[in-house]
Amino acid sequence: MPSATTTEAVPIETAHEDMIHDAQLDYYGKRLATCSSDRTVKVFDVIGGEPLKSSGHTLKGHTGPVWQVAWAHPKFGHILASCSYDGKVLIWGERSQGTADGGWTRVKEHTLHTASVNSVSWAPHELGAMLACASSDGKLSVLTFKDDGQWGADIFNGHAIGCNSVSWAPATQPGSLIHPQQPGAQPSAPFKRFASAGCDNLVKIWGYREDTQSWVEEETLDGHTDWVRDVAWAPNIGLPRSYIATASQDKTVLIWTKDSLTSPWVKTALDPSTASGAPSAAAAGKFPDVVWRVSWSLAGNILAVSCGDGKVTLWKENLRGTWECVSDMSS
Repeated sequence: MPSATTTEAVPIETAHEDMIHDAQLDYYGKRLATCSSDRTVKVFDVIGGEPLKSSGHTLKGHTGPVWQVAWAHPKFGHILASCSYDGKVLIWGERSQGTADGGWTRVKEHTLHTASVNSVSWAPHELGAMLACASSDGKLSVLTFKDDGQWGADIFNGHAIGCNSVSWAPATQPGSLIHPQQPGAQPSAPFKRFASAGCDNLVKIWGYREDTQSWVEEETLDGHTDWVRDVAWAPNIGLPRSYIATASQDKTVLIWTKDSLTSPWVKTALDPSTASGAPSAAAAGKFPDVVWRVSWSLAGNILAVSCGDGKVTLWKENLRGTWECVSDMSS
């Protein structure tokens, strides 16, 4: 399959003083948030794909390297979450533009974890303002912004040794596009569910039980032979099949598919040795280095894979159900 054409990469001067660990565009692609080992988060306005000069705001509050940032849905306002080695999750809100400094303020400090918080992820907006967090203390936590202005927090054991990543399931029920709701039927409430990746080589799927008001482990995906560094649940427009991508220290990426609500999860390994430009000695199913991050496109049909060799590859499922590399970009 011919490689997809990619536009020229635009370098961005962030003025961070140390390694940058994450960069996230907001819902509209108009703002870029970055975080770094220099203990700061920076926010830039982006116009025409390039950040404005002198537009950056520096958010200070963490006392260790900041690993990840996540934008909330704009219906909740200009809200940004950050997590750090210092064990804290900070939630930042932007003051209205009319104020003198028009800057950012800390609206919540989540300090229930006792070790590095490695990942934060906002739930689909249909579920409300909810933030899942994964920590090296082996625990997962879910922060919920309640109608009375207070924050609630659930914290529970996730993975032995530590948790590396969290990713929410889409709020759209799989298959709802093909089997539309009957006229007059009550719409089903979106279900709260997310996946977590851990240092126990496992991915776990958690669901919220309304009757017991608690998070329960629903399924365990066992396929990696080393720490699972990242997990990403694919967006779904209502088709029956669900996809989860997992990236691991074992140099593999697994795509987990579930064909219906009652089907088991089935795993398929991406095979970089079939990609154009792959070294002839490349082992089947193994990337050249540790795979750190996986991320789905908005439509959920293209997967970006970030590898320790500095390359980002894009993968797509063909009509035969085989995953092909359609593009690769070197940093």
